[in-house]
Amino acid sequence: MAAAVAGGASLHACLNEQAAAAGLHNARGLPLRFTAQDELPAGTAYEAHIHATGAVPTRDNLHDFFNALIWLHFPQAKVRLNALQAEVIQCAGVQAGRGGVRDAATLFDENAVLFLSTDASLEAALRGFGWQELFVRRRPNWGDRCVAVPFGHALLEKLVSPYKSVTAHAWPLALPPASAGSTMVDSAVAASLLAAADAGRLRGGRSFTPLPVMGIPGWCDANADAAFYADVTVFRPGAPGSRRLTGSPHWC
Repeated sequence: MAAAVAGGASLHACLNEQAAAAGLHNARGLPLRFTAQDELPAGTAYEAHIHATGAVPTRDNLHDFFNALIWLHFPQAKVRLNALQAEVIQCAGVQAGRGGVRDAATLFDENAVLFLSTDASLEAALRGFGWQELFVRRRPNWGDRCVAVPFGHALLEKLVSPYKSVTAHAWPLALPPASAGSTMVDSAVAASLLAAADAGRLRGGRSFTPLPVMGIPGWCDANADAAFYADVTVFRPGAPGSRRLTGSPHWC
């Protein structure tokens, strides 16, 4: 974060320069800009404010810095997530419980990891909690047949000081691993979110499958030993349909 403001410019100014250069806008076509947190009017919902004004309240901390970086790298996906939240808020207001769509959008925004693969067997291993298959037997396939791309800004913050049980909300996409880093991924995420919302498949944590990210080959030195995956408190057994992401101290 310090490197981003080298030369004395403010964090907001640096981010806004990048946003303007990329021509970023919100769903209403308003230019996207990053503002101080105290510019969010009292009583106004954060997501509704972004949708109405294009202004993203941003504190001077790692959590919000990572959020801003995701806006810059995945603008279409972030616009779609913001629009989903704003639409629900407009229809139902801000209630004690966010409801399925807003819960799913928030979990995606905060803790998602994109699982890119066109190999259906690898996606099946992920969805079926097949950790030995996914991380041990198919270990050589990581990088060429599947890849994980962090999206959630809270997840990125956790990974500054990672621990073994860090578990993301995985969102599989049928894209080749080589597409990671391209605008194709951003477009695909945005389209998949729209399709899921239209089909009524955004239902909180049930919209995702867990992925213990420290198990991803190369993400930590310790997982080079197959015994790393024997820890069932992290690499939990399960069956498709039993995605226990919510309510768990490890999977949230």
